[in-house]
This record gives sequence, structure tokens and C-alpha cells, in this order.
Amino acid sequence: MITEASIPRLARGVRLREDAARGRTVVLAPERLFVPDETALAVLALLDGARGAGAVIDMLAAQYDAPRTEIAADVLTMLEELADKGVIVT
Repeated sequence: MITEASIPRLARGVRLREDAARGRTVVLAPERLFVPDETALAVLALLDGARGAGAVIDMLAAQYDAPRTEIAADVLTMLEELADKGVIVT
């Protein structure tokens, strides 16, 4: 379970890469590729393995001038889904 105290990072072998053919950033993982939406990309770009989920939430709430509670619910749900898919680990 991902909490605000969790320190998420991209899983081993998972990378964010610019894809010239698609004209956007993609997530490369062993034997798969997916194109994250802008929201997922904003979250993934902040996962450095040192920053906790709470800090990511704070940064996004400030960047988008949005209520922290709404951002927290969305980010934690997204991180949980990404962890279930093996894209991130804590």
C-alpha cells in the first residue's frame, strides 16, 4: 500500500524517454511501452527515489494551485495502480 510516507521510484528497467515518432514522453519497461497522460507524466517525472509521496503531492498541489486533499487522493491512487503494474516500487 502506497502512503504519503512511501518513497516511490521507477522500477528496475523502467525509463521515461522522449519518443520522436510519437512526439511525447513514453514509459519504457521490459517488453512493454506505454504513453502516460499529462497527469501521470507530471507524477512520474517527480519520482526520484529520494522524494516521498507526500512531497510529490505538495509539489503538484503548489504547481497546479489545487486543493492538496484532492491531489493527494488522485496521486496515491495513481501510484498504487502504477505499483500494481510493476512500473514503480517503494
